[in-house]
Amino acid sequence: MSLAEATRTAARRRPFLLAALRADVVNYTAAAGFLAAEVGADDTDAVSTALSRFADELPTYETESRDVRVTMRSGLDPTDEDDEEAVLSVGGTGFAPNSGSLTGIVVTGNVDAPSLASVLSRLLTEDVEVVAAAVAESLVVVVERRDGANAVRFVEDALDAVPK
Repeated sequence: MSLAEATRTAARRRPFLLAALRADVVNYTAAAGFLAAEVGADDTDAVSTALSRFADELPTYETESRDVRVTMRSGLDPTDEDDEEAVLSVGGTGFAPNSGSLTGIVVTGNVDAPSLASVLSRLLTEDVEVVAAAVAESLVVVVERRDGANAVRFVEDALDAVPK
C-alpha cells in the first residue's frame, strides 16, 4: 500500500479527522504527526502532503437542519422487549414508563442514521451517558433522569446541524 493510500485509510478510521478535513480546519503538520506511526512514515511532510491532497478530493463539509419534534418521556425502566408500552426496544430489552429513573428523548419527523450519529456525538461531548438509542420511524435516546432536560436541548441542537 502506498503512503497516500495508507494515509487515506488512517484518516477514514477517524471520523473526527475526516470531518475536519472536509471542513478545512486541519493543521496538516499536527495531523501528519498524529498519523505518521500508523502509516509507517518517518517523513511527516509526506503524510501532510497526502492529507492535503486527500482533503482536496473530499466533498465540502455541509450540514442541514432536520424538521423534527422532540419530546421527553420520564420514568422509564428496563422491561421485556415485548412490552407494548416500551418507548424503545433493542436487543431483547425494552424501556417503558414505570416510575423508573430513566428518561427517553423521543424524536419524530425527518430522522435517520446520520441524525442518530449527530445526536450521539453531541451527547458524548456534553458528558451525557446514553443508556440505549435507536432510530427507525422515530429516534429515541434513553438517558438518566437527571440528564433529561439538558439532553432535550442537546438533541434539538444536534438536529439543527446534521452533517450531510
